[in-house]
Amino acid sequence: MHKSSNYLGIITQGSLSTGLEMRLDPARSVEDLRVGRFVVVEGQNTRFFSMLTDVSLTTTNSRILDNPPHSNDFLRSVLSGISTFGTVKVQPMLMLEGHQSGARELRPVKTIPSHFSTVCEATSEDFALVFGQEDPANPDNSFFTVGKPLNMETPVCVDLERFIERSNGIFGKSGTGKSFLTRIFLCGIVKKDLASILVFDMHNEYGWQGISENKSSPRVKGLKQLFGTRVMVFSLDAESSRARGIPDPHELYIGYDQIEIEDLELLKTELALSEATIENAYIAREKFGPDWISTLLDMSGEEIDDFVLTHKGHATALKTLQRRLHTIVKKTPYLRPRVSHNSINELVRYIQAGNHVVLEFGRQNNLLSYMLATNIITRRLHTEYVKQSEAYLANPESMQSPRKLMIVIEEAHKFLSPQVAKQTIFGIIAREMRKYFVTLLIVDQRPSGIDPEILSQIGTRVTALLNDEKDIDAVFTGVSGSQTLRTVLAQLDPKQQALLLGYAVPMPVVIRTRNFDSDFYRSLTVSNESEPQEGLDLRKARAQKAHEEIFGTNP
Repeated sequence: MHKSSNYLGIITQGSLSTGLEMRLDPARSVEDLRVGRFVVVEGQNTRFFSMLTDVSLTTTNSRILDNPPHSNDFLRSVLSGISTFGTVKVQPMLMLEGHQSGARELRPVKTIPSHFSTVCEATSEDFALVFGQEDPANPDNSFFTVGKPLNMETPVCVDLERFIERSNGIFGKSGTGKSFLTRIFLCGIVKKDLASILVFDMHNEYGWQGISENKSSPRVKGLKQLFGTRVMVFSLDAESSRARGIPDPHELYIGYDQIEIEDLELLKTELALSEATIENAYIAREKFGPDWISTLLDMSGEEIDDFVLTHKGHATALKTLQRRLHTIVKKTPYLRPRVSHNSINELVRYIQAGNHVVLEFGRQNNLLSYMLATNIITRRLHTEYVKQSEAYLANPESMQSPRKLMIVIEEAHKFLSPQVAKQTIFGIIAREMRKYFVTLLIVDQRPSGIDPEILSQIGTRVTALLNDEKDIDAVFTGVSGSQTLRTVLAQLDPKQQALLLGYAVPMPVVIRTRNFDSDFYRSLTVSNESEPQEGLDLRKARAQKAHEEIFGTNP
């Protein structure tokens, strides 16, 4: 049999449920194999696209191990491949019936190859067949390169059209490059204009520039530098944003009257709020109306006692609520008793007009500040998108569908823990908002803190290295055949490697993520000549509509 240069070995045994076992060719070294590599098993009539999940050493006779050859290189070479050999676990992920692969459809694996089927490394053509190819000249092509396979230089693509259809997650322990992975996906979505993006930028990494651990290039470009006027930067700390180089941040302030009791319920743990305190908040809201927070903050202890005497309520709970509200005001300088300009409405209009928004927190990046602002703004967006979606679904022939929106949140387990997920607006979006054209991109280092019901709704999971067993279990919630993938995940390098699996990729694959550098920046450039005229007209129309709605005049 003629052996090609990418020949690895033959299948010796296995099953559909546990995977296949390959005997490694004597000419190949086990040291050259990496768990997570993409390989192809050539059956008689079917090709099986598969992943290497384990590597082991085997002997034909255990007595050889009783007297190993030690430093005898000649004896070692005589035994190698005959009495001692490598065994590799191979997990089929997709099958392609018939050898005219270009005209056939990839299907889930329902059978296994016969004994002694050959196993080869996947070629660039195999990757293109399975994962698609990016085509910058074709505006309808939604594939975007996110990295390369282990030990190969061919691109691996994600179908971003499918990616934005569902909520997704980017996971990994601290220092594994989650923010760089997130930037790569966001850049692809902005470049291909598939949806609007709202980034709640807790650490000020996505707007103008971010910090890199690369000493030769310590700073990397953010979305505003890369895409210019298509990205709007709103800031809860405009002074900090300008100091970091952003030329025109939109200052955002939130009025006390824009805070709902549901926002305070999200902060129950952070503020140590009891159920009695929340109940008394409803009493104060019912009595004082929209300005209940301002009124309560200005009340003295005697006035609270008098209020309880004439109205239902509990003085101790109301005083506790007052102290907690003072804590919120102290830690969130972007709050004002009342705002003359509704910045949240402005932000919503920019998004609806097809732009992308990064909300920076500047120096206001404590967790309480982050959770309050994100909840208030997302609740407003939820209301608007539900209204628009219901109008569209009632009469789809007479109006355009709402533009899709992806909301990016960090520290997602704080919003989606089992204790609060059913009440928070983010839990509602993760479970229901796909039908309302809104999805989440959750970025987190502790997926075990997220409600399992929410994790089961995650479409695509991009996972860098995780060490905690609970976090690894959480990542594979609802994933069939996860036991073999656990081994793959555990073997990832701590930098610039990730396991992709889920709705936007046909099969799991380990990638070396793209470098976020000047070559990547150049690949994002879309010239006017390569963009269809209707795309340019639509972009201009959206920009003009946004300007008219926000400022009331033509630009």
